[in-house]
Amino acid sequence: MPATPVRAPRLDRVRVAREFAALMRLALPLIAAQLAVVGTNVVDAMLSGHLNAHVQAAVTTGAGIWTLAILLGMGTMLAVPPSVAQLDGAGRRHEVGALLRQALWIALLLGVLLAFAVRRAGVLLDWVGVVPDLRSDVVAFLEAISWGAPALTVYFALRGLSEGLSLPRPSMVFSLLGLCLLAPLGYVLMYGRLGMAPMGARGSGMATAVVLWVEMLGFAVYVLRHPNYRGLGLHDRFDPPKPKVIGELLQLGAPMAFTLLMEGGLFVAVALAIATLGDTVAAAHQIALNVASVAFMVPLGTAMAITIRVGHAAGRRDARAVRYAAGCGVSVAAAAQVLSASLMLGMPQRIAGLYSHDAAVVGLAAQLMMLAGLFQIVDGIQVASNGALRGLKDTRVPMLISAFAYWGVGMPVGLWLAFHAHLGARGMWLGLVAGLSMAALLLSSRLVINIRTGRWLRAVPEPAGRSADDPAAANR
Repeated sequence: MPATPVRAPRLDRVRVAREFAALMRLALPLIAAQLAVVGTNVVDAMLSGHLNAHVQAAVTTGAGIWTLAILLGMGTMLAVPPSVAQLDGAGRRHEVGALLRQALWIALLLGVLLAFAVRRAGVLLDWVGVVPDLRSDVVAFLEAISWGAPALTVYFALRGLSEGLSLPRPSMVFSLLGLCLLAPLGYVLMYGRLGMAPMGARGSGMATAVVLWVEMLGFAVYVLRHPNYRGLGLHDRFDPPKPKVIGELLQLGAPMAFTLLMEGGLFVAVALAIATLGDTVAAAHQIALNVASVAFMVPLGTAMAITIRVGHAAGRRDARAVRYAAGCGVSVAAAAQVLSASLMLGMPQRIAGLYSHDAAVVGLAAQLMMLAGLFQIVDGIQVASNGALRGLKDTRVPMLISAFAYWGVGMPVGLWLAFHAHLGARGMWLGLVAGLSMAALLLSSRLVINIRTGRWLRAVPEPAGRSADDPAAANR
């Protein structure tokens, strides 16, 4: 039957406060987990930088390619949290185990494919024009880290299970433990301690791969033994791959993976374009991008929490709860970005000075950071809106919106301003402002329309014990 449009009732301040508290209980651990992920790049850069500039260049170049693999794996497995949350909200927890088993088949196959692709990345290095002297160490790093790809994708599936059940703390704990393990292990393997020969860039990749397997195995044992995961049917039986369920998960996850690749690819392309403008410009860009990336972890973690809250409410077919979860979540993400914008606009010189003592680099990085401050709020709105849409299992149209905003608006505007209007790196960053602003406008509009029309009801499972013809929950 057609979805019933939902009227917007008056704002309930008590319910807003409850929703805010519930959202923050989920968001804070997820933000910490995402900051730990960024922390691994910081650890690798610091360890390699203190070894020598050549190893640092190899590690950072290889890490850029590995990041694309992470985005593809994480994006695909983002199908798990809303699927689990909706089943949990519908009172069908006993079906979660069967869903997870199919997600694990996807994770294993995807992990193997990513490992193979990362080991064959030499073609991409040749296309980019990496010098032969550096290429061999980049390849060594990628060959070593590729062994961790299957562990990475399975870990994302287990994270999705836990987060979909509104249990985000394990994600935070295991991510932070992995970060703590990476520093000493990377030091031993890269520098050659405890009787081992120094392995440089290869040692950095090996350390990350080992940490990924430790994180995944620890998370798996935790899920299998902790009482919070009982009643899910995790141990019921062995399930072979089921094409229908796998197809449904991929139908949900593939657009999200593509969306992340579109955004991540935009920043990679911007970096390549800026690299043609000289070493000083490239260094300044990397500083501003690093600051913006750290700031982005706050709305990204919040968006993951929004997906869970919206998905759980959608599983109950509680339209009012969906509206409050989405509205409160987007507001929190935007408000958090006001602080980031204030810091970038208010003290860019001081922040840039933490990264470099080169006056030219610091001066340009400060200018770029102020431009980054301009898109902080719209970046928070677009990622939060996308998180809410994921909770409603609305991913295909947001994928197209993101592709248009990033590559139809952001990249062309940036290239024109940089090279035709002769604004250089500042022009590319203004392109980012334009692309992210367009994404925020279109994605938030899509979210409002979806909620107001009740279109999302078509994508959620029927609650346990409720007839498919009962529309009562849609009007709560």
